[in-house]
Amino acid sequence: MSGFDVLTRGEVLHAALQARDYLVDCGVPAALAAKDPRLWGRRAVDHSRLGWLDLPRASRGLLDQIDGLVAEARYSGLDHIVLIGVGAETYAAQAVMEAHAAHAPALTGGSRGGSLGASPGGASSGGALTVLDGGDTAALATALERLDRTLVVLSSKAGVSLEGDAYRRVFAAAFRDHGLSDREIAGRFLVITDHGSPLHDFARQCGYRIGLTDPYLPGHFGALSAYGLVPAVLAGADAHRLLDEAAALAPALAGNDDNPGLLLGAILGGSAQQGEAGLARDKVVLREPGGSGALTAWIAQLLAVGTGKRGRGVLAFEPPGVPHDCPDAHGIALNPRAATSEDADTSVWAPLGAQFLLWEYATAVAGWLLGVNPFEPGGTSVQEAEDDAAALLRAAAGGPLPGGDPVLVDGDIEIHTALPFRTDLGLEAVVAALLDRVPGTGYLSVETYLSGEFSGRYLAPALARGALRPVGYGHGPGHLHATGPIHKEGPGTGAFLVVTGDPAPGDALADLPVPGRSYGLGELRTARGLAEERALRRRGLPVVRLHLRDSVAGVERLAEAVRAVTATDPSRAAAPEDTGKA
Repeated sequence: MSGFDVLTRGEVLHAALQARDYLVDCGVPAALAAKDPRLWGRRAVDHSRLGWLDLPRASRGLLDQIDGLVAEARYSGLDHIVLIGVGAETYAAQAVMEAHAAHAPALTGGSRGGSLGASPGGASSGGALTVLDGGDTAALATALERLDRTLVVLSSKAGVSLEGDAYRRVFAAAFRDHGLSDREIAGRFLVITDHGSPLHDFARQCGYRIGLTDPYLPGHFGALSAYGLVPAVLAGADAHRLLDEAAALAPALAGNDDNPGLLLGAILGGSAQQGEAGLARDKVVLREPGGSGALTAWIAQLLAVGTGKRGRGVLAFEPPGVPHDCPDAHGIALNPRAATSEDADTSVWAPLGAQFLLWEYATAVAGWLLGVNPFEPGGTSVQEAEDDAAALLRAAAGGPLPGGDPVLVDGDIEIHTALPFRTDLGLEAVVAALLDRVPGTGYLSVETYLSGEFSGRYLAPALARGALRPVGYGHGPGHLHATGPIHKEGPGTGAFLVVTGDPAPGDALADLPVPGRSYGLGELRTARGLAEERALRRRGLPVVRLHLRDSVAGVERLAEAVRAVTATDPSRAAAPEDTGKA
């Protein structure tokens, strides 16, 4: 695909055309083309925060700079790239590899927590990318089996995250056990970070290879920067084609007419504002032809961080979690095979490089319409949860995490919540009570902090039928790390189901000790879930945390409870007079 287009219809079209005319009258396209930061106030944004507009050209120099590193890695047989990161730093690279695999199919695992392969094609040779974000341990097992071929990329705009520290220690110890010297181990690590960041200093002290990026570039607008490109190029993707695709779109973003980014931004921002009926369509359902992939996850985090602030925001969902009748959501099809779709009000056609730039531009426009600064990193909500998780681990000091006593234990499932529910009806009652607390214009989010492949995706269709509202889902800590701003600083209409659990029997890596720390990967994962639960509670949001003492049996019991509740009236078990307290 070489062209690009955005088409919309119905009520969305009416709102979008009004918003687009307003944007043109206010000079927004011209100001963006000039990279004029005064769009968001004289002191809110400086010129350098708009540098993402130049990346289709500027990143060509980056590719020239890493040619030597790529050649050295290939010569040394290092064709397996392990990318350690959480959220924006990983989604773009995964999307690049998925697109590359589509051109030269060699997919050897899932897009999240798996390995994406690339066979010879374009300007690059084959390789594979494995992403470690603190979720499923299958990806870690895959990576540790390929140590002879592995180069580890640690990607973060700021300091080393808890997961980054843990995985770095695990791989350094594994390389050492494999017979590598300290110097050889340092050569197996590449750090991508901002110039002058804490991670920059740390990497320099360790003797790691370092790739520096512009500290003023917003991380969620960095798909075409080193964060998105370098891991994928090392794994064999053709980034030159990606930049060509983005560069082909760039001239169209400079004008008022036939500007697909302006129209998409008007669709997002115009629909998210209250219409004539008083309803804001501030939720979008993203549809990819082969099912949701890394591009969907990347767009969701971009919208969440770019627009989720000051009580506003656009929240993205995947199709399994959206009920049939949801008037405040509209569908957006990404590269649909047909010109029109019954499930989508809007269709967006563009190759991946153009998709990146198009959605970044549209998010900036939508943010302007909503009156928010899209380039702010998302407040303190993400760092707050990570700091709390670190404090919990310190307090545990190798012992049990201070998670509090459960309100109720149903079989092997601990129930932690402040919501009132009939304790005599067990797990079904608390599920019903949570569904009853989803606002009429709100949503439910299912966050799983488990070592296996279980995802809220399996529960989402039934929960959406029961709540009659959209249900989002994702693996912790990556999902809430990436989308946290909209949940905690956006409209505030979410209800949350957080699922933690003990390691599955027989999964030796699920609670692998972290060298030099008093905890293992399982405790780290649970601490992350606990911290997110506490952060959501502090904001007064309805939240239930279920801890599965037996993760296999617990998942089956939870699915059974959800089916039972959603097959009947979701409010049948909610009863304030019999309360449980966390």
